[in-house]
Amino acid sequence: MSFFKKSNADNKSDNTQNDAQQEKILLKITGMTCEHCARTVEKIIHSNPGIVSANVQFQEGKGEVVFNPETGSADAIIASINRSASYRAQKNQSVSGAHHFDLIIIGGGSAAFSAAIQAESLGLSTLMVNAGLPFGGTCVNVGCVPSKTLIRAAEAAYHASHSNFSGIKPKGFDIDFAQVIKDKKALVHTLQQKKYIDVVQDFKQLTMINGWAGFEDAKTIVVNGKDKYTALKFIIATGATTNVPNIEGLDSIGYLTNVSLFDLEEQPTSITIMGAGYIGLEIAMAYNRLGTKVRIIEFTDRVLRTQTPDISEEIEKHMRNEGIEILPNFRAVKFEKSGNNTIIHCKCPDGSFTQLIEPGKVVVASGTKANTEKLGLEKIGLQLTPKGHIQVNAMMETNLPNIYAVGDVANTPAFVYTAAYEGKIAVENAFTGSENKTDYAALPWVVFTDPQIAGAGLDEAQAAALNIPFEVSKLTLDNVPRSLAANDTRGFIKLIRNKETDALIGARVVAPEGGELIELLSMAIQQKTTIKTLAENLYPYLTLGEGIKLAAITFGKDVAKLSCCAS
Repeated sequence: MSFFKKSNADNKSDNTQNDAQQEKILLKITGMTCEHCARTVEKIIHSNPGIVSANVQFQEGKGEVVFNPETGSADAIIASINRSASYRAQKNQSVSGAHHFDLIIIGGGSAAFSAAIQAESLGLSTLMVNAGLPFGGTCVNVGCVPSKTLIRAAEAAYHASHSNFSGIKPKGFDIDFAQVIKDKKALVHTLQQKKYIDVVQDFKQLTMINGWAGFEDAKTIVVNGKDKYTALKFIIATGATTNVPNIEGLDSIGYLTNVSLFDLEEQPTSITIMGAGYIGLEIAMAYNRLGTKVRIIEFTDRVLRTQTPDISEEIEKHMRNEGIEILPNFRAVKFEKSGNNTIIHCKCPDGSFTQLIEPGKVVVASGTKANTEKLGLEKIGLQLTPKGHIQVNAMMETNLPNIYAVGDVANTPAFVYTAAYEGKIAVENAFTGSENKTDYAALPWVVFTDPQIAGAGLDEAQAAALNIPFEVSKLTLDNVPRSLAANDTRGFIKLIRNKETDALIGARVVAPEGGELIELLSMAIQQKTTIKTLAENLYPYLTLGEGIKLAAITFGKDVAKLSCCAS
């Protein structure tokens, strides 16, 4: 802790608050995102008695306060800040050397916080340096939380005007789009505070600052081009951002990404989405159901190109049925403004060219790229993959022994839960001598369209590439009693087994709320559960989970010829 007293034995002045009556405290302040925040914190500080001066810097997350100890106290100043809804303060720690730490974490998302939590448990002095997005990173600020909130809001709107039952006639809905976005922002703020800032608020060994960090050498970073910090070990957790393609005119049309789209309180009448990966599909379905006309341009032959064609065809069918326009094999080559419209020049599948008119907004969802450009990695020789991610092994080690990389910036699966997992084991490996390794062989994942798309383990193409003898069972949901009862038979359950061992090696689910099944299937893959075991387990009747049993039985029997609950 740093607590500095300032005195003047000479007492050269008769001022009421002379140097002998002044103390200075250095604060570490979290929750600030802009200069206005810094000024607000200064006003809070000045509401205390005896304040001589207050200087708060939001980018560095620091504050310096001079006060009269006869009328004020450091504890009271800190308490006044902590009573606010958004900001938290504590005395800044002193460190051996000017700015030396055991661990420096570059980044402020889920991977970084997971690493900081583990570092605190080990008693490590830790510095977290964050820039770009506020603390909390992509997931809580511009990714998982806002997107899934809008998806759920859109589902409520959809079901208010669509029914699976002829005897139920919905009467429609009224959308206050601005309020939907405001509610989303409030949730983001709440979760950012409760799940990130508050979690580390009482940490004794953690210092958090806002600023751009770059390596000067393998043991030193420079923040905001001026302040140097050294550490024994470093963890890079800077995440990823939208990969904006280099297309003529794109920079001049005011395009949106998920970062800006989710904060737009005025609902666009229409949007054209560049890209049909999972981000593009989730955006398309949410905004279409909220009443925005949606078009998707995809330069490959189908949506969700990373999955097998049957999955692409299934979700594309349902999206088209809801009125979403999908243009596969269309490549945008030029953008230009014409009044309020955007003209998109495209190369068509047959090689000809056409012009698409977008009166609303263009949304870029063409994948992501790792945030490595400002880190000065070229100075230290840190190895990158051909796609620009930091190359790590299963222990999250880079080619430099004191530097680790975790989360979306690394060449690992880009999910918030894998990022948090990697942050924890990176700290353990760096400081405890353990050799924990990531294992993503049974990693579960979900795309939050409707129906949802979920997977774990291998698909057919991956199994074939590994020369594994495999067999596939694919059960459409019109064979699942729960789906029949709900009058919603969209999708299927697909299981992949090793023919020689009968072990489940992969699963894909396309179904309403299908993501709720995938953890069970992931654990089955991890435990090398056999198809025979899955088929013989007991499943509650009229649950979607019963579809797993039926899909397992389908390897050897025609379930259409079985009675309910039969094996």
